[in-house]
Amino acid sequence: MCGPQCGPRVITRARSDPVRAVRQGRERPLTVHHLNQLLLVCSLVLLIAVAAVRISSRSGLPSLLVYLAIGIAMGQDGIGDIHFDNAELTQVIGYAALVVILAEGGLGTKWTEVKPVLPSAAVLSLAGVGVSVGVTAAGAHYLTGLEWRQALIVGAVVSSTDAAAVFSVLRRIPLPARITGTLEAESGFNDAPVVILVVAFSTAGPIEHWYVLLGEIALELAIGAAIGLAVGWLGSWGLRHVALPASGLYPIAVMSIAVAAYAAGAMAHGSGFLAVYLASMVMGNARLPHWPATRGFADGLGWLAQIGMFVLLGLLVTPHELGDDILPALVIGLVLTMVARPLSVVLCLLPFRVPWQEKTLMSWAGLRGAVPIILATIPMVEGVDGSRRIFNIVFVLVVVYTLVQGPTLPWLARKLSLGKGDEAADLGIESAPLERLRGHLLSVTIPEGSKMHGVEVSELRLPAGSAVTLVVREGKSFVPLPTTGLRRGDELLVVATDPVRDAAEARLRAVGHGGKLAGWLGSGDANRNPR
Repeated sequence: MCGPQCGPRVITRARSDPVRAVRQGRERPLTVHHLNQLLLVCSLVLLIAVAAVRISSRSGLPSLLVYLAIGIAMGQDGIGDIHFDNAELTQVIGYAALVVILAEGGLGTKWTEVKPVLPSAAVLSLAGVGVSVGVTAAGAHYLTGLEWRQALIVGAVVSSTDAAAVFSVLRRIPLPARITGTLEAESGFNDAPVVILVVAFSTAGPIEHWYVLLGEIALELAIGAAIGLAVGWLGSWGLRHVALPASGLYPIAVMSIAVAAYAAGAMAHGSGFLAVYLASMVMGNARLPHWPATRGFADGLGWLAQIGMFVLLGLLVTPHELGDDILPALVIGLVLTMVARPLSVVLCLLPFRVPWQEKTLMSWAGLRGAVPIILATIPMVEGVDGSRRIFNIVFVLVVVYTLVQGPTLPWLARKLSLGKGDEAADLGIESAPLERLRGHLLSVTIPEGSKMHGVEVSELRLPAGSAVTLVVREGKSFVPLPTTGLRRGDELLVVATDPVRDAAEARLRAVGHGGKLAGWLGSGDANRNPR
């Protein structure tokens, strides 16, 4: 555990700076004035980061690079002149941010997309990581002269695809479900084994028995998976059967359950990262009440975690020390991107008969982000020789190759003809439980592109025990007749008894995708993901 020594070691020139650590042997107390300054600085940084999201989305520049630039600008080589070198604090905050990012990613992962590709994603996140670590470490040792221990640490650190980068990029690219499902599941799963490898390589002494290390990895993953699935199922069951007094409590409860899964998994000597991702995935596919509000809350926390994590990592790096490590980083990154990643994808996907176009895109889509940089703080905390150089190499590698890979993914997808065609827009359905009446209120929004446009209320053919009770159109509400035609932009209030709640929602989604003939001509899959 981290003691008082893990506080921020920050030296600034301003006497009133709230993060000034120790001066002349006395620790200065934190006052309300210092708190006001700190809140002002943090709010300005967040506002700049939020504005940078729009700039990065319009320019194609990955937002993580903008956040890193903000941290560098605040650092000792920038205009902020803040001297920050606390790797322990960075690691702790980075772990906390990664928990939130994995929770947000798991909540947004569709089980219908992940289920068919679960075996291939599992192989990529385990065997693929092993191949990538070995090839990258060999390249780092023989091509850049790193010692084997340092090379293995670098290989393990950069072999994990970053969940934040993958989730943020892939959800803006219209790719087939098999590709997005594989990449999202892989990025959610492979953090766990990589963390174990980096910790093992960074501890003092050689690794005598590799089979013992592999056994420990398997055991930790099994414990984490069991706890994550159990916590996710129990949390989903509780939230579906308990009516909380305010809708705003549901997002808080969901995120608390996800964090509890991580803590329980880590304290049981399992993989907390795998536990939080699986628990979040279970809850994300459980049709929880007030789901749009929960997704919005989780998405906001995910952005906050990314901003804080990247800015802190930008503060930790010292740009004027990177010069000697640029060439090794480029060489190692070239080995990783052009040899290790493609080789691991090709070998791991051989049994699954994946077309070469999809293999090519998945090879190029192995995005790196803040996770490798956070993992590079582990050898710094453990006092590994050359750990600062490892951190610098990883930092340069992530920045350069994220700048290359992220913006070129849409272009490559188009060249490989992997963009999926136009699909009917999914309905926005929010559920609120009526505990005493044993029923549910479904708030349905008909978006642009939905095939529910033009369908009459009677043509919805909702199951017995459910009915459309109210329609809101252009700011006016009315009780619909069976012959009332629905339009894009309408908001519907559907009442359903508890036994037919799921069937009513499935029917609404089927009509939204297939029109009024859904179910007769095989259109409109009623088993689509409920979100």
